Amino acid sequence: MRNIFDRGLLIFCVGVCTFSAEVPAQQASFDHAKLDASAAQTLPDVVKWRRDLHAHPELAFQEQRTSDFVARELRGMGYEVQRGIAGTGVVGILNSGRPGPVVALRADMDGLPVLEQTGLSFASKQRIKQQAKNGQIDLPLMHACGHDMHVAMLLGAARVLAEVRGQLSGSVKLVFQPAEEGVANEPNGAERMVKAGVLENPKVDAMFGLHVGITPQATGTISLKSRGLMASSDTFDILVKGRQTHGALPWNGVDPIVIAAQIVSGLQTIVSRQTNLSLAPAVITVGTIQGGQRANIIPSEVHMSGTIRSFEPNMRKQILTQVQRTAEHLASASGAIAEIQFDAGYPVTWNDPALTEKMLPSLRRVVGSALLTDIPVTTTSEDFSYFGQQVPSLLFFLGVKPPATADADWAPNHSPQFNPDEDALLTGVRALASLAVDFLTRN
Repeated sequence: MRNIFDRGLLIFCVGVCTFSAEVPAQQASFDHAKLDASAAQTLPDVVKWRRDLHAHPELAFQEQRTSDFVARELRGMGYEVQRGIAGTGVVGILNSGRPGPVVALRADMDGLPVLEQTGLSFASKQRIKQQAKNGQIDLPLMHACGHDMHVAMLLGAARVLAEVRGQLSGSVKLVFQPAEEGVANEPNGAERMVKAGVLENPKVDAMFGLHVGITPQATGTISLKSRGLMASSDTFDILVKGRQTHGALPWNGVDPIVIAAQIVSGLQTIVSRQTNLSLAPAVITVGTIQGGQRANIIPSEVHMSGTIRSFEPNMRKQILTQVQRTAEHLASASGAIAEIQFDAGYPVTWNDPALTEKMLPSLRRVVGSALLTDIPVTTTSEDFSYFGQQVPSLLFFLGVKPPATADADWAPNHSPQFNPDEDALLTGVRALASLAVDFLTRN
């Protein structure tokens, strides 16, 4: 992995050198050593918070215990606390008492319906009964994407920032967001918080966030990319309507299973043969196929669904059009009908180029140049993108893979064995606090 922005060194250096020349006079009074010492002193509580949260995961928009936990800790640190934003969302505001910009930091709070298999002493044993199409189901719960780490690190940064409040100008807004993982056919947590006005009163000037894992980066590393970092995400549902008949007499009907197979193959050519991948990557995945009741009956219909990932608005629009055209025409060619529905998901997660360049020195101070790396785009998606549509924002990845663990042996996010290294917690606390402090002092 290359050091970040080793390409285009001249352009980058001009930007940083110009910026750096302006910083010393404005930052001379801020004691970063005090920030680091405060983060280290807070670490035992961060670990304790993380383990408590890990043992008590909650699904999207059901994070009531987590919301109570966060609000209680923030009040104890002297924050103004706002609750009930997008349901279970919590906001903590730290006002320095001096005029200045407003910086926001975000952590997502929800868990996943995954049966934990980490063997940790604080592993989740939580379960929840939830209504499904075929009755009530019993779901295991786990923090399988590291949101427990996110909340604990932001609480740690909250304490650090409260302790250096006297050296700040402006305000800090901490956003504890529900439902990053989302709920089917409902607006996600970030989108709902934006609509509820979370970026107003006071108006946010810049926003930062982190995510653990995603890529198998070693503990203590920070990875990011300017501009597009994570893909947009759209889902599609296709219903292929044929004509039911006896399996021994296929000519008397229209076989939707065969047509569905043709559609699956046809969709793959959209990316491999019709999309200019030299501009940006794209993915089309069919994740479900359902149809048929018996081995000797050709069914009347087949249902399939999938996901589309892309990075360019025009490419995204083009792929959606091609998915519909491919499904409809292949079905029509065999005498069937294909009905297609799209659900627009998360936009591209966009790291503002100017903000990214401006804040690189802060992250470099935390981890050093060798551990600050540039990464390729990732085709996973994040609803942090909704904040980035409104204000300049920066999301980065925090490495949580133990150094002795090989990439092939690392259990990634959403795995029942996902076990992020707690040694990364201090790095995350320092990074979040440093970004907030440095943005306020540099503006």
